[in-house]
Amino acid sequence: MKRARSEPVHLVDASYFVFRAYYSVGMEMTDVNDEPVNALYGFSRFLGDLLEEARPAHIAVAFDESLSSSFRNEIFPAYKANREPAPPELKRQFAWCRELCRLLGIAEFSSPTHEADDIIGTLAARFRERGHNAVLVTRDKDLAQLIRDGDAYWDYAGERRYGYADIEGQFGVRPERMADFLALTGDTVDNIPGIPGVGPKTAAALLREFASLEEIYAGLDKVPALPIRGAGKLPSRLREHREAAFFARRLTTIACDMPIDVTAESLTRRAPDLEALGAFYDQARFGQALRQQAERLAKR
Repeated sequence: MKRARSEPVHLVDASYFVFRAYYSVGMEMTDVNDEPVNALYGFSRFLGDLLEEARPAHIAVAFDESLSSSFRNEIFPAYKANREPAPPELKRQFAWCRELCRLLGIAEFSSPTHEADDIIGTLAARFRERGHNAVLVTRDKDLAQLIRDGDAYWDYAGERRYGYADIEGQFGVRPERMADFLALTGDTVDNIPGIPGVGPKTAAALLREFASLEEIYAGLDKVPALPIRGAGKLPSRLREHREAAFFARRLTTIACDMPIDVTAESLTRRAPDLEALGAFYDQARFGQALRQQAERLAKR
């Protein structure tokens, strides 16, 4: 008899939504100290709307603490080195977004050694063991590797949800093979070099035939017969860059075993602190819409 699943846990990848708000809401929106609050406002609208629409019983928001201090930077200093550091006015707003989560009764997490992806991966794994599926609220393709049967990848901004069976059609490979896929193609967003000449189509074709990098390298003699353009030269290229491919996979694989002390109660959504939220919104010079939304959330 199949065990009934508990309510899903919603895991929010904060960075995308904060950055999106920062670049889409005008910088003229400022608080009582004339500090920009555009990212905070956009994130507040997103988070409130998410809570009203999904009504999650269990939810957590994961933040990136730094672009240069994760364990990946220790093994590959160039990791994400192509990204510009967040300007001071955005860093301040990230801190306020975390405070907002706490005032709304939502657990929030960050780590000096791991990224938001790793936090989400660890929480998803922990709660899966306890009978909860995961709903990943994100637009980051890397997180697709975490999806398992019963989970959902929710592109909230794009108004699309993908289940396990949808991931391959959307991203090119099954969830379990996404880290291998990114290791083969590289990831320019994160400054991870791939195997020269291996693009998404080639990588996807290889991973339809083989389940992993290990299987690809164990079956190199079969590669020339695959219906892939340039298949005859592919084994030598793969062989030449074997070490780089396996190294890259260490970077593209999301850690699901972080030492996070968390219980089911830790992620249970609490009622908003309306009094503290009122003072917070006064400081930010936000209008009535967010206050009214918080009051509605407090009644549910």
